[in-house]
Parts: sequence; structure tokens; C-alpha cells
Amino acid sequence: MTEPTRAVLDTNVFVSASLSKNANSPTRELLERWKRGEFQLITCKQVAKELIEKLKERGIAREDVVMLASALIRSAEWIEVVSDNIEALLTDPDDDIVLACAVIGEANFLVTYDPHFDPLNGEYRGVKILKAIPFLEILRKAGAQEK
Repeated sequence: MTEPTRAVLDTNVFVSASLSKNANSPTRELLERWKRGEFQLITCKQVAKELIEKLKERGIAREDVVMLASALIRSAEWIEVVSDNIEALLTDPDDDIVLACAVIGEANFLVTYDPHFDPLNGEYRGVKILKAIPFLEILRKAGAQEK
């Protein structure tokens, strides 16, 4: 039996999906796969707060922000990240919180487009750090094997 796929999506993945006009965009597909239960989304209050701020800054419609926040409340696994658990590894403290969320939440994957994660060379404490398309390929392959 394979272990369940657990992932943290960085705020830039959600923002990309929200701004995309392409119904087939990788980030939109990721959110649809999460909503269908193909992987467990892990988040924390700091990441959710940053996400809502970023969506508002980018002019995403209030009702879309509310729908996404509601989906997070209903379907994400929420973990607590406290300042004692956050290592200052990256140049942006917000990125350190995302990384702590993945480690504490025992995620298999952290999905991000942020180049600040590049110094970690694709992995940290067992968490694979990927962009959306490589993560989608993993989900697609797992879905094909289940059929």
C-alpha cells in the first residue's frame, strides 16, 4: 500500500490558478484534483492569511476568495506552525513558514514557483519541492495506476 499524497501548495500556486484564463492550466488542474480528493492539502493559518492577502492584492473577486477560503476550511488539513518551529533558511520569512508547514504537516510535496526555494535543491527533510507540472505528473500517474 502506498502512502497517501500530502502536499502544501504555496500561495503563488493558488494565485496562478485564480488568475489563469486557461481552463486547462496546470495550477487550475491541481486545485480541481485537490477538491476531488486526489491528494491531501496541508495548510496553516499563516499560509491561508497570506493567500487571502495576495488574492485581494491581485484583484481576485471577493466571492472567489470566499469560495476558496471556504474550500480550505472544509477540505484542507490544518496544522499549527508556531515561531519555535520555523527555521530561518530562506531569504523570505514567509517562505520559511511555508516550509515549516510542509515539514510539520508531514507533507510529501511542497509545490511552488518561488525561486527562493531553489537553494534547497528540490528537497528538505523528506519533502520534495516541485513546480506544478511535475507534481501533476505524479498525480496523473497515480490516478492511471488506480484505474
